[in-house]
Amino acid sequence: MWFSSKGHYGLRAMVHLALAYGGGPVALAEIARKENLSADYLEQLFARLRQVGLVESTRGVRGGYRLSFEPASVTAGQVIRALEGPVAPMSCASEGCAEATCDREQHCGSRLLWQRMRDSIAHVLDSTTLAELCEGTGDACVASAG
Repeated sequence: MWFSSKGHYGLRAMVHLALAYGGGPVALAEIARKENLSADYLEQLFARLRQVGLVESTRGVRGGYRLSFEPASVTAGQVIRALEGPVAPMSCASEGCAEATCDREQHCGSRLLWQRMRDSIAHVLDSTTLAELCEGTGDACVASAG
């Protein structure tokens, strides 16, 4: 199963914000430069992240983006779902899928495998926070001031 560049780049950018947590807004141009990503593409991703409430934006010369919550409160699953949609190794095993997507769905010998994969992936995404991902960079997220 592959995630698109939306999830990959968005998560990298969110880790960047987590590393700067508590220090004020970060310009997308800075994130783009440090992460070697397109600023235009990041704008699209951050529009969605702002829409779902994971980031806040500030306009102006010292404007930019910051996390809406502490890094330990934001999971990779929240970021990935905001940018990619529900976890779905196959359409019949998509999170929250209530309608039949295949006429063999009720008698499919492989559906259980896809559901288990979905649940395993969702568990990893939902149990991994931005704070933990910061640790993987060799840095720690800045502690909140209060």
